[in-house]
Amino acid sequence: MSMTLLFAQLLNGLQYGVLLFLLAAGLTLVFGIMSFVNLAHGSLYMMGAYAAAIAYAATGSFALALLAAAAAALVLGLALEVVVVSRLYRRDHLDHVLATFGLVLFFNELVRIVWGPQPYFVQVPEALSGTVNLLGFNYPSYRFAIIGAGLLVAVGSYLLIHKTRIGMLIRAGAQNPQMVAALGVNIRLLNAMLFAVGAMLAGLAGAIAAPILSVQSGMGEPVLITTLVVIVIGGIGSVSGAFYAALIVGLVDTLGRAFLPMLLRQMAERSVADAAGPALASMSVYLLMAVVLACRPQGLFPAKRG
Repeated sequence: MSMTLLFAQLLNGLQYGVLLFLLAAGLTLVFGIMSFVNLAHGSLYMMGAYAAAIAYAATGSFALALLAAAAAALVLGLALEVVVVSRLYRRDHLDHVLATFGLVLFFNELVRIVWGPQPYFVQVPEALSGTVNLLGFNYPSYRFAIIGAGLLVAVGSYLLIHKTRIGMLIRAGAQNPQMVAALGVNIRLLNAMLFAVGAMLAGLAGAIAAPILSVQSGMGEPVLITTLVVIVIGGIGSVSGAFYAALIVGLVDTLGRAFLPMLLRQMAERSVADAAGPALASMSVYLLMAVVLACRPQGLFPAKRG
């Protein structure tokens, strides 16, 4: 195992973790703070990717594609909150799951009807199509840009939640919405804004992922499952916990897929290692979640209450 390969996989894990955080940041706001189980978050990610692909094909500008994805996801999230989600806040979590799972099926079929089953592809913007030389190692510029975008979202989320009046109202409304409403705050509007911002982050994540993944129906479900793992490991309701957990999950998943088959070849026959290695690697993040739940049920970095 060369140091170049290890360094490349570490950067790949960091980039994957940051991309997971873009999804987890919006989902943890809705799931952790509003206590709403939104399985349709992956569909918002998918719709953001489609909006970016269509805008890029029409304009040739990746910046406009990002704006289109964020705006489309924001409007769609606001519409969903008003039409569907706002009617379910006082209902049981099982009702949340059933309703949002129905939305997943609806959006998947809508995409197939409108754009067909064939995948769409978005080219990496020309300005970021090169590589960056880091300590003698070349790494794609676009993946560095993903890392930078995720870090900016992390800082912005922290400042929003902990350093602004809106963040104070969000935290207070999560703990005692009746008292906050009694003080004259429009809780319904606050919840709608929070849900829309979470949707916008999901759409932005889909747009950023579009140049490195194929844009197709159902692309949101696999990444949603991993995002839920991130939230559980980091601590429900903790944005900073989601950030740290996303990096951990990204590194564990990437390094496991890259090196676990190689390690198994040292202990077993090559055919056995090649068959068992990828399977064990895909299980690694779920095993990590199981260990965290057994040892620290509240997550590694839970939100501070009180």
